[in-house]
Amino acid sequence: MTDTSPLSVPKAEALAAFARRDKDYDGRFVVGVRTTGIYCRPSCPARRPKPENMALYPDIPAAKAAGLRACKRCLPDDAMEDKDAVHAALAAIRAQGGPVAMAVLAGRTGYSPDHLQRIFRRATGISPAAYGRALRLERARDALGKEANVTDAILGAGYEAPSRFYEDAKGKLGMSPSAWQRGGEGVTIRWAVVPTGLGDMLVAATDKGVCRLSFNETADALAERFPRAQLAQGDAAFAALLARVTAEVEAPGSDPDIPLDVKGTAFQERIWAELRRIPAGETRSYAELAAAAGHPRAVRAAGSANGANNVAVLIPCHRVVRADGSVGGYAYGPEIKSELLKREGARPANGSARKG
Repeated sequence: MTDTSPLSVPKAEALAAFARRDKDYDGRFVVGVRTTGIYCRPSCPARRPKPENMALYPDIPAAKAAGLRACKRCLPDDAMEDKDAVHAALAAIRAQGGPVAMAVLAGRTGYSPDHLQRIFRRATGISPAAYGRALRLERARDALGKEANVTDAILGAGYEAPSRFYEDAKGKLGMSPSAWQRGGEGVTIRWAVVPTGLGDMLVAATDKGVCRLSFNETADALAERFPRAQLAQGDAAFAALLARVTAEVEAPGSDPDIPLDVKGTAFQERIWAELRRIPAGETRSYAELAAAAGHPRAVRAAGSANGANNVAVLIPCHRVVRADGSVGGYAYGPEIKSELLKREGARPANGSARKG
């Protein structure tokens, strides 16, 4: 088989998707067949060619540049049109700054509402409505840090009434809207920096739970996150929580019920929930993480959600590795990630869920 320019998915993953005719990979790459001079979707129902007659291309233009034509059985150019439709829908939602009616999105893309809903969710991991709500909530969060009036900030972000904002924000902000508007003013965050076998660890918590766990970070960085919060050295109650956190870091997986105060979009929180379901001693690839969350095509979005985790170890993003089994990136360096996996007895190997 001939390789071409880099794909958006690992080669082994692409070949496996083609072998099983996986529709979730349509639009992410195409397969060229030299003996017939055509290119196909991964889900093409035609008989599979011999490996030596195949070539993987990252997109349709690359296949056409190689002199290939579209398969008349699987119509791969339609997958490109799906991708363009999703991009158009994303642009419309971003321009609006919030949810856009499906009928309007369908009219702009030329797709039926049901089909657009399916391909949008397959590409992004969430529905157009959920994407719009998350975007509007982010606008409100930003506005709360700038506007002098909470109601003005909420309405300016596109909410019809403050009650709708409070409904969207429930369980996601981790503190009241007015506290966000004043940079955390009125919220007490207790913190400490303690030495561990992985280096100095910063732990910070509200009354609800741990809101930050990081390595080699100082209280100055915490103050930048919450510039008007009341930062205080930990009291007796915090000391008990800190002891639990420290024990969990030194022996990951020993205390899975430590309370957290984290926030994110619906998709991020779904990914974080899946991360917490990975047992100590096992690893997942980003593709496996996305699939476990119910959105196998949203691999990049899953990676972004993984990187947005604010509480290292407690939400075990270190248990996600590259499809080839290598450790991959980590906010606090590959050495710390490798050590965490070593402590758990995880032994990554190519591309599937593993138990150490």
